[in-house]
Amino acid sequence: MKSGNEFRQAPIQGETHTVSNVATELCDYNLYAADTALQEAVHREGGQWGDADLRRFGNRCGQARYIELGHLANKYTPELDTHDRFGNRVDLVRYHDAYHTLMQSALEEGLHSSPWTDPAAGAHVVRAGKSFMQSQIEAGHGCPVTMTFASIPSIRQQPEVAAMFEDKILARHYDPRNVPIDDKLGITVGMGMTEKQGGSDVRANTTQAHPIAQAGPGQLYSLVGHKWFLSAPMCDLFLVLAQTGQGLSCFAVSRWLPDGSKNALNVIRLKDKMGNRSNASSEVEFRGAQGWLIGEEGRGVPTIIEMVSLTRFDCMVGSAALMRAGLANVMHHCRQRSAFGAKLIDQPLMKNVLADLSLEHEASIAFCMRMARALDQKDQDEHEANLARLATAVGKYWICKRGPQHSYELMECVGGSGVMENSLYPRLFRESVINPIWEGSGNVQCLDVLRAIGKTPAVLRSFMAEIGRAKGGNRLLDHAMAELGKQFAAIKPSDAHSLQFQARTLVDQMAVAFEAALLVQHAPHAVADAFCASRLGAQQVHNYGALPAGADVDAILARAWQI
Repeated sequence: MKSGNEFRQAPIQGETHTVSNVATELCDYNLYAADTALQEAVHREGGQWGDADLRRFGNRCGQARYIELGHLANKYTPELDTHDRFGNRVDLVRYHDAYHTLMQSALEEGLHSSPWTDPAAGAHVVRAGKSFMQSQIEAGHGCPVTMTFASIPSIRQQPEVAAMFEDKILARHYDPRNVPIDDKLGITVGMGMTEKQGGSDVRANTTQAHPIAQAGPGQLYSLVGHKWFLSAPMCDLFLVLAQTGQGLSCFAVSRWLPDGSKNALNVIRLKDKMGNRSNASSEVEFRGAQGWLIGEEGRGVPTIIEMVSLTRFDCMVGSAALMRAGLANVMHHCRQRSAFGAKLIDQPLMKNVLADLSLEHEASIAFCMRMARALDQKDQDEHEANLARLATAVGKYWICKRGPQHSYELMECVGGSGVMENSLYPRLFRESVINPIWEGSGNVQCLDVLRAIGKTPAVLRSFMAEIGRAKGGNRLLDHAMAELGKQFAAIKPSDAHSLQFQARTLVDQMAVAFEAALLVQHAPHAVADAFCASRLGAQQVHNYGALPAGADVDAILARAWQI
């Protein structure tokens, strides 16, 4: 017989193992100081005067408590109250305090206004640099910030309407209350274009607008219809497209009327989106909502196109920011994590992948900042105006399109932990698929490129002249430029079907040549040579991690991570 002592259980241990060989959170660092490519691009494109301010803001963005705001704003997503508890229609969207804190920060920094209030040389460059860093923290709140920023050129086309709202649009004051505009020091602006039956084809819109008293620019109209997408429904003012007797027209529709009563703009429901979760996107109906006509009747698209162009620019910046946020975190991870006897950062194949991802980020930020300079100078320089018209569409298509694969590849670098919802990477991936679709999908951008070239051939001459500045710097780029020139020379305007069928191929080549030209002119040889060899060489493999032998990956990685 066994004694009682033989049946005693082993002592219960408090821990089964020691946690080791894992990374730490990336925080308490300076987003600007750690990003050499960003710093150089800001200086190169005319924003060097903002260096100290960008460095200050980069430090703020890198603090742990600030990074946490992005997590909270996406964990606790917006909720809609169509009515209050007494039965009054309120159309109130409730957000987490983290969202409001990010909005307040963005507006205090002038991300919605600085190029308009302080139009110095390089103003768009400095503003884009700040937006680039803010977007690394959280993308969703950038939607109303961007629309507010982009609304000014369109609203200014109707001076009397601009006089009513512009000062409050440009004010660095965030007021989230659901109250009339007269009760606020600062307001935000949204946009309503697409409808169920039309989508990107806004000329198929059915929303009708009729003059309340008299017709004409600056007059009040009554709108009846719907919008399938109206982002940020808690904005105070919206630019909306609707049909009049003369065709599609643009209107400024406020949530509250001048007499303090609620306008008949009713939020039906919030969109259940896979990404951009912190930002409320909605379906709305206009049930006699009043709005001021901006521009001439029937000129709605030309009136609002300036706003659309600027929101597309911010899509480029936002997608580049997602690349940088993921890259910084993965580089941080790979410097700490070991596998198969060595740190990930020291393993040849991982070096190839990380260096390739770094090249994509550097090319994207170079493209964005070059376009920021074009925005700064387009009113004084025809070449810059042509670039802003054509290359913005090229860049919006290409940089946004590169984002999802980039985000996925970063997740794979981390491994199984990279797909866990308590990490940053799933949010980055979900966000990465938004910008390629919003503000005009890939096909829309490519068709816009063809339209711009067909309508104004000078935009293509400026584009080719711009990339031609790098001629002689790299033989692969020289060959790509020559081939691109041959393709454009062979275009027959009568063969529209064939041209549209090949549009993506053509715009792909334009985008890569533009990025390569910027890097050949301005980046170290290690970066420019590896980019051209991998994107313009014979292999041209589109999966990341296929840099050819001889690429100086150590130099590329050292440049990409300066912490």
